[in-house]
Amino acid sequence: MPPCLLKPQRALVRARWGVFGTFAVVGFLSAIWLVNIPDIQERTGTSHAVLGGLILLLGLGALVSMQFTGILIRKIGSRASSLLGLGFLVVTVNLPGMATDAVSLGAALFIFGLGHGITDVAMNQHAVVVERGYSRPIMSAFHAFYSLGGAVGAVAAAAGQSSGLDLAWILFLACLVGAAGAAFSAPRLLSTATELRLEAGAGPDPVNEDASQGTVLPDRNRRRIVALAVMAFLILLSEGAANDWSALQTVECLNESEAAAALAYGAFASAMTVGRLLADRAAHALGPVRVIRYGSLMAGAGMLAVVTSTLYPLSIIGWLLFGLGLSGIIPQIYTAAGAAGRDDSGKTLARVVSCGYVGLLAGPAIIGWLGGMVGLTLAFILPLLFCAFGVILAKAVAPASDEVAPEHMHNIQASSSER
Repeated sequence: MPPCLLKPQRALVRARWGVFGTFAVVGFLSAIWLVNIPDIQERTGTSHAVLGGLILLLGLGALVSMQFTGILIRKIGSRASSLLGLGFLVVTVNLPGMATDAVSLGAALFIFGLGHGITDVAMNQHAVVVERGYSRPIMSAFHAFYSLGGAVGAVAAAAGQSSGLDLAWILFLACLVGAAGAAFSAPRLLSTATELRLEAGAGPDPVNEDASQGTVLPDRNRRRIVALAVMAFLILLSEGAANDWSALQTVECLNESEAAAALAYGAFASAMTVGRLLADRAAHALGPVRVIRYGSLMAGAGMLAVVTSTLYPLSIIGWLLFGLGLSGIIPQIYTAAGAAGRDDSGKTLARVVSCGYVGLLAGPAIIGWLGGMVGLTLAFILPLLFCAFGVILAKAVAPASDEVAPEHMHNIQASSSER
C-alpha cells in the first residue's frame, strides 16, 4: 500500500525506518571511499598535497548542489530529492576507482560531491518532517545510523582489502549494497502528499505572522537562522578537527604509538555514535536548549582535558567527553532550522547545512595551519573556545509555541513506543 494511503501512525513508523536506511547508506558509501583513499592515491599517482586539493573538490561539489537543493525540495519534495541524491551517490561511488590521473580523480570527486550535497540536505529535511509528525525528538537517532553505516562501510572495505579484492570490485559491491539500501528506504519514505499534509497540519509559524503581507522573514527569525548557521559552522568545524587530528595529536604530543593513537580517534567516534543514540531521550526529557548547553559544556571539559593533560588515559577520557558532548548538538540545530523556515524549510535547512559543511571542511585545514605554528595541542584551544558559543547561542533552538504536531498526530507517541 502506498505511504499516502496508510494511516498517519503507520506512515510515520515506516518513514522513520526509511530515513534510518537513507542515513545508513550515505554513511556506508562515504566510508567506502574514505577507507580506499590510499589505494586510489596510488592508482592515480597523486601526491599528498595534490590529493588534499582534490578532496576539496568533493566538498565544493557538495556545496554547489546544496545551493539548489532547497529549490529542488520545494519543487518535488524531500522524498524525491532524497532518492535522487541517493541514486546519484550509489552510481558515482564507482567513479574514484575508475580515475587514472589527478584530473579524472578531481572530476570524479566533484561529481560524487554533488550527490552528497543533494542527499545531505534532502534526507535531513525529510527527517525534520518525520520528527515533526512524531512530536518528540528522533533526529539524533538518524545521525547515529549515519555513523553506524560508516562503521559497517569501514569494516567492509577493510575486509575487501585484506582479501585482495580489486578496488573496482570493492566499489562495485558497495554500489550494489547501496542500491539495496535505497530499495529498502524508497517505499518507506513519506509520500509527497503525506509530507504536504504534515506541513499544512503543523499550522502557521507565529514568528512569521507579522510577515504575512510579504515574503521577508522578520528580524527575529532571521537572527535565529543566523545563530543556527553559526553554531553549525563552529560545531562541525570542531568535529572535523577531531576526526582528522585526534590520532596525530596523541602521537606527537603524548609520544604514544599509532595503535594507542587510533584509540583516541576511536574513543571520540564511539562516543559520538553512542551519544546520538541517547540524545533523543535527553532532548525529550530536558529540551533541545539544555542538550546544546550541557553538551557544549561537556565537550569543552573534554577538550580542556585533552589540551592540558600529559597523561594518555586522561586524554582518552577527554576525547570521550568531547565526542559525547558534541553528539547531540547538530541534530537539534537541523531540527530547529527546519522549523525556523517553515515557509520554505528546505531552503533554510540548506543554508544551515551548507554553513556546517563549510565548517567540517575548514576544521582540519585550520587546525593543521595552527598546529604548524603553535603545535597541535595548543591549536585545539580553538574548538575549546567554540564550545562556548554553543552555550551562548543555545537559545536559538528553542521551539516556537506552534512547533508541536497537530492534535490528531499526538497518539503517535504511544503507538510508536509500542513498536
